[in-house]
Amino acid sequence: MRDRFADMDAGGDLDGQPDFYGDGPVTTLEEHVADLLGTEAAVFFPTGTMAQQVALRYGADRSGHPTVALHPLGHLEVNERHAYAHLSGLRSTWPTTAPRNPTADEITALAEPVSTVVIELPLRNAGFVLPSWSELAAISGAARAIGARVHFDGARMWESTPYLAHTLGEIADLADSTYVSFYKTIGGISGAALAGTTQLASYARIWRHRYGGEVFQQWPAALTALAGLNRELPRIPDYVRHARTVAAALTALPGARVYPEPPHTHRFRLWLPHPAQALNDAALALAEEEKVWFVAGWQETDVPGMAMTEITVATPALEWTTEDITEIGERFLSRAVDH
Repeated sequence: MRDRFADMDAGGDLDGQPDFYGDGPVTTLEEHVADLLGTEAAVFFPTGTMAQQVALRYGADRSGHPTVALHPLGHLEVNERHAYAHLSGLRSTWPTTAPRNPTADEITALAEPVSTVVIELPLRNAGFVLPSWSELAAISGAARAIGARVHFDGARMWESTPYLAHTLGEIADLADSTYVSFYKTIGGISGAALAGTTQLASYARIWRHRYGGEVFQQWPAALTALAGLNRELPRIPDYVRHARTVAAALTALPGARVYPEPPHTHRFRLWLPHPAQALNDAALALAEEEKVWFVAGWQETDVPGMAMTEITVATPALEWTTEDITEIGERFLSRAVDH
């Protein structure tokens, strides 16, 4: 927690006034995000789950259609406990169940009117995968052609720019609303933003209050978000480049598989032919005895004896060479085998 104080100091003037119900440092953060994304406005939310509900409610209220097009592997279905349905009375339709975002043809083929098409950039539960730029532009065009809004679930959109080869503003321009997170990738304490038009922002502030998100003071979250944006955004291209080096080195381990290969962002999935418990125990033992943190968070898969985890390549990983990964990976696996 002490490290967080340094972030707050880097994010703004600690001798200045804190926010009171969303002004001050929170307003500074909102304006900065709107500038980064090239939108008319941005609204701070204490959680991304709340921000996404407001975005979908806005689309439904404006169109009169209670159905939204989602991916079954997306945050809204997997990680947010179907809040859009329980809190707003909306229902979903799935353009595809394939482990990727839907195509333009799949959007066009939807059998019923939808108020919003949600695209998650990247699609985390499919392996942090992204469409190509031309595919993303086509998806956006297809959604608008059927009269739907486009909403980007961009919790991790920050790291999507190298693969898409376009700026944050150019990406956000394909959507009617964009949600971004301040603790994923950026390293803030918490919080998110919903960006779009001034009309959306006015609506969002009303519903943020109704959802209980009008918090008295949130300056620590705002300042750490500002510090994180300034620190991490310039580093992301290096993270993504090095993730490809790390992924290639990991594939040399016996029985290892990575996906996608090469990674689309600085995150990807790794599989090894060992029980998850044995791998987690090996990671902990390596950390305790050698003070080296390799790869943990292993989970069992549908394939017996095959475990999977997610890899994130950030600043500490930049020091790891291919030789480091191979050498330490072998020591890690020897512990798992001996388990």
